Amino acid sequence: MRGAIGGGLGVRRATLALALLAAAASIAVAVAAPTGAAARTKWLCKPGERPNPCMGSLKTTVFAGDGSSTVEEPRNARRPKLDCFYVYPTVSEQPTENANRRIDPQQTAIAEYQAARFSETCRVYAPVYRQLTLAAIFGGELGPEAVEIAYGDVLAAWRTYLRRYNDGRGVVLIGHSQGTGMLSRLLRSVIERKRAQRRRLVSALLLGGNVVVPRGERVGGSFRRTPLCGSAGQIRCVVAFSTFGQTPPGDAAFGRADGALVTLPGGADPSDYRVACTNPAGLAGGGRRLRTIARSEPFPGTLGAGISIIYGGPAPTADTPWLVPADRYRGACVRTNGADVLMISPVAGAPVLNPSPTPAWGLHLLDVNVALGDLIALVRKQGRRYLDRR
Repeated sequence: MRGAIGGGLGVRRATLALALLAAAASIAVAVAAPTGAAARTKWLCKPGERPNPCMGSLKTTVFAGDGSSTVEEPRNARRPKLDCFYVYPTVSEQPTENANRRIDPQQTAIAEYQAARFSETCRVYAPVYRQLTLAAIFGGELGPEAVEIAYGDVLAAWRTYLRRYNDGRGVVLIGHSQGTGMLSRLLRSVIERKRAQRRRLVSALLLGGNVVVPRGERVGGSFRRTPLCGSAGQIRCVVAFSTFGQTPPGDAAFGRADGALVTLPGGADPSDYRVACTNPAGLAGGGRRLRTIARSEPFPGTLGAGISIIYGGPAPTADTPWLVPADRYRGACVRTNGADVLMISPVAGAPVLNPSPTPAWGLHLLDVNVALGDLIALVRKQGRRYLDRR
């Protein structure tokens, strides 16, 4: 985990920087209504289907600072009363602007990394969508049609989910990066406008995607009706943050309301807005130790190289599917150098985590897993509150 980065990773850092820039740019593109008919929804994760990367062993090796370890085995919920609707970030390495509906190793891996642990608390639905690929960036400017294809698939999947599977259940939205862009649009354009759908919303975890609010406010900006979460007992609210391990530079991709990847209401002054930061380990504010949970298997492809950059070498591994690393970190929402971010600080000698692929991106690739234990606990509490209030 603490090994030096080889020269080859320097080349991959530059390549990854370009790829991630294209991916996140899709979040900020202003587009018209969806065009064309989406094909029948294909599911990456759906209860009862096999294979299902969002349902599997949760056996976890917990490493202590003294080198010892224990093994825990949380269980998938047998009859969860809530659902989670997950839209994955940009991972496709297909050589086209939009991915097709083939399930590649990268889609399977990201569902395992980010969504599978939520099976402790909810049934996880994750549609395959024709997302903007990592290769799209190399073809120049992204056209609005490509964004519409991706969003159209997500919208169609949401409608299919409501019609065939929801049955009045509460639902948590979970997204990261491009997935957050898709779900933010869905929440703003569809869910907020339909009372029945608003009532089913437990919460929305919209990570790594520059959700904005008016300065000093908790609602407005990205969403008209849905506020930021201010306590673990609050429901129908948004959790949003982007992680950094050092002061974000002036060209930070995340955290800055005047950044290139931010969409503000028409004619709005960026100085009147802030990018949202809600600490999942302590929504009321202040620094908290984070509960990091990671997958043991290396992530395939380009993004796996990016994760190695963050750790300064190979990511930690274990003999179980999951691990809690010995190195611990604290998170605190801070405003620094004009950016609002979840700042990640080492605890008790843990190494500093490196930005990847460049300082402008911070710890974007770890946004979910660095606080995955806290996010799961939060969803569990919010779910209980939602069910109690029905």
